[in-house]
Amino acid sequence: MSARLDQTDKKMSLDVLILAAGLGTRMKSRVAKVLHQLGGRPLIAHVCRVAAGLDPNRIFVVVGHQAKEVQAAVEHELTERPAVFVAQTEQRGTGDAVMAARSSLGEAESTVMILSGDVPMVRADTLRALIAKHSADQAACTMLTVRLENPAGYGRVVRDDDGGFAKIVEQRDATEEERQLREINAGIYCFDRRKLFAALERVQPTNSQGEFYLTDAPGILRNDGETVSIYEHQDAREVSGINTRPELAEFENLLRRRTIRRLMIEGGVTFIDPSHSYISDEAQIGPDCIIHPNVHVEGKSAIGEGCEIYQGARIRNSRLGNRVTVKDHCLIVDSVIADDCAVGPFAHLRMNAQMEERAVVGNFVEVKKSRIGSGTKAMHLTYLGDATIGKNTNIGAGTVTCNYDGQHKHPTVIEDNVRIGSDTMLVAPVTVGSGSVTAAGSVVTKDVPPDTMVAGVPAKVKKKISKDSKS
Repeated sequence: MSARLDQTDKKMSLDVLILAAGLGTRMKSRVAKVLHQLGGRPLIAHVCRVAAGLDPNRIFVVVGHQAKEVQAAVEHELTERPAVFVAQTEQRGTGDAVMAARSSLGEAESTVMILSGDVPMVRADTLRALIAKHSADQAACTMLTVRLENPAGYGRVVRDDDGGFAKIVEQRDATEEERQLREINAGIYCFDRRKLFAALERVQPTNSQGEFYLTDAPGILRNDGETVSIYEHQDAREVSGINTRPELAEFENLLRRRTIRRLMIEGGVTFIDPSHSYISDEAQIGPDCIIHPNVHVEGKSAIGEGCEIYQGARIRNSRLGNRVTVKDHCLIVDSVIADDCAVGPFAHLRMNAQMEERAVVGNFVEVKKSRIGSGTKAMHLTYLGDATIGKNTNIGAGTVTCNYDGQHKHPTVIEDNVRIGSDTMLVAPVTVGSGSVTAAGSVVTKDVPPDTMVAGVPAKVKKKISKDSKS
């Protein structure tokens, strides 16, 4: 009974320490490696999300190069569980990075999971299995390992005659015989907090790099008679770090393929050419949608059921309802489209553009920070900015809401059942009342009363429109 309670206590006192201080010289970049993006998010954001999924007591992030930028990326991801940031003032190795967090971690007994900020594909289930192994073995340290066909560049795990852990040796310090080993250290660990720092106090920079290696700590613990366990994982890709631009591109393709396969198998989505579609792993797409080639769905976009997205469309951080058609080469950003709408081709929606049910925007129409009412159509060559448009209204080709006076933006209101003639200029602030008509080429500088026709430059009232004539 007491052993079970001890294991429960360990599980409840989990802390996660993410190492994110390095620059990543092999990326050949002025940008810190963990800030390079995968799937539209920094590498560190992926790791932070997985860490939060473990529900630890605290998440610590060791920062160094571009610390402010890394901290901002972490804070943007961990909005509900703020991280504790630890500065590594000099980059003297992974052991030094962990030691920098010693005072922040405190003296309380806990299990410390150590993750790398450049391993974005690791899954929470894998980490839970590592924690379970660590707890079951009552180990001082448990490391995650994998076997690679070509382990060049990685630290090798050396086992003893009984198959247990003997030591970790880095590639540059390994003998020729040790370099033939295929089992490598993935850089993911669970440690007993107190035993971890007791071991790190004895680590010496006796390697070719003159650095303090965290990988020396398990060997020290083993020599002290402590239990050092190995959790051998089968998916090397999942726990691999990203060190170069080609590897970043490979992981981008891997993440994209996994996302699209999941949507096809689990979500009932049709991809005409999966190899030429880009879908964010955060995006949601409903069943019976059809995605044509060269479509990009980015960020936290959500697409309803039965939609069809044609070639070249790009949708970012937007929500589409059911049975929406997005025609070729549209750009939709930060916008909301309701059920049964149609967009494009070559349309641009941005800055919280909203389309209500059955609305249509067509060829070369730009909608910015505007609401298009249900059943309303703007089919050709139109700019609608800072506008509120009612239902069942028709916007003629070439219409422009002239919303900017050189200093400020002004609103345009077009009410229900209005017909805006081709080439109408609406000089905001201005309101066109319900049931009204503007003649082609009008420049509307004053409010138009309901049920009125205006024409001219500037537009003037020509006549009242009777209900009989509307019918």
